[in-house]
Amino acid sequence: MNNKEKLENAIKNCWDDNESNEFNIDNPVVRLHEPTFNADEIIAFTNQMLTTRVTMGEKVKEFEKKYCNKYSYGHGVSNNSGSSANLLMLSVLTSKLTKDNLKKGDEIILPALTWSTTVWPVIQMGLVPVYVDCDLNTFNMDSNKIEDAISEKTRAIFSVPIYGNPCEMDDILSICKKHNLMLIEDCCESMGAKFKDKYVGSFGRIASFSFYYSHHITTLEGGICVTNDHDLAEMMRIVRAHGWVRQVENREKWTNLYKDFDPKFLFVNDGYNLRITEPQAAMGLLQIDKIDGFIKSRQNNAKKYFAELESLSDFFSFQITTKNAENTHFGFPMILKNDDFFTRNEICEFLNKNGIETRPIIAGNLARQPANDLFEHRVSGKLNNSDHIMDNGFSVGVHQSLSGDAINYVTGKIKEFISLRVK
Repeated sequence: MNNKEKLENAIKNCWDDNESNEFNIDNPVVRLHEPTFNADEIIAFTNQMLTTRVTMGEKVKEFEKKYCNKYSYGHGVSNNSGSSANLLMLSVLTSKLTKDNLKKGDEIILPALTWSTTVWPVIQMGLVPVYVDCDLNTFNMDSNKIEDAISEKTRAIFSVPIYGNPCEMDDILSICKKHNLMLIEDCCESMGAKFKDKYVGSFGRIASFSFYYSHHITTLEGGICVTNDHDLAEMMRIVRAHGWVRQVENREKWTNLYKDFDPKFLFVNDGYNLRITEPQAAMGLLQIDKIDGFIKSRQNNAKKYFAELESLSDFFSFQITTKNAENTHFGFPMILKNDDFFTRNEICEFLNKNGIETRPIIAGNLARQPANDLFEHRVSGKLNNSDHIMDNGFSVGVHQSLSGDAINYVTGKIKEFISLRVK
């Protein structure tokens, strides 16, 4: 046995010695997420480290290509997080080198119920976020309220499929066409989800996904932007790495324009360092092969939750999958209909004490967060549904590692809590 084989066996043995994430009724713990990786990914990561080729290179390109082939996206530009993916998209869309670019002061319509990094890149690029309320059933931005939010300054809609549930894309695309608006998609919670058999991320000019630890697959940290626009992808490769042209596919386009500069150090736009690493890409290549199984497990687990909790519909409402869509279930959310008998905090405290992790629904109504006082923004209409979900909503894990026994334990504890509070 050579040293490489010894190392791989040692990693497998160490992994097997780790505390199991299998549910144990004698010591019940149900986390919001369990790792999607195992010894295989750790070995791939380690082997790539041993090559000493660790900064972004051919393995990253292979990962981007495999991901795009998986979901039929034209071009993929990976980066170091889903948050950075949103920043990269908005940075490129506001660049003076981008055709039909967004400009400072332009308004972007987006959901009030979202995560902070949908909004921060908008304001960081000098754009103005316009908050719109969500639909109480799907949790997504209410397409019936979008047109009321449009002003003479509106240039784009930023759609966010919440918790794996696709938006009503026919309505949104119709509004974009009617008002000549750009569509941008933040799909960081919804990898693999479909609307009318078309994957989210395929509808707009550009879209983002996340490979964070708690998402559908992981590269520990990481994200990717996808687009069918080659020039837009090239600009993202430039902005991703300092504004230089080293990683573009058509370098001659730029070196022929600026022949007096060293082609290895030619900077044509401002930029960042948002690169992912080769070991992460090695890990991600294996994760792509597993995602279909992970999604199927999430969907089956959501069905089990619904079946067990349907009898509690007097107390809770649940996310309803958009018509003609396939939900990939980022979590299993529940909304307390009223607090006559108990509050959201009380049931969450009870579940937490019994080893069941809970969390709010993303960031709730982001328009209520104090950070809004620091930048220009606009609120369209009332945000009652987003407020209701923020004040009364929570979610539990629906991830790939949940067993039937774990789900029975969670739903049993929810029923036990209600029986103690409702006489």
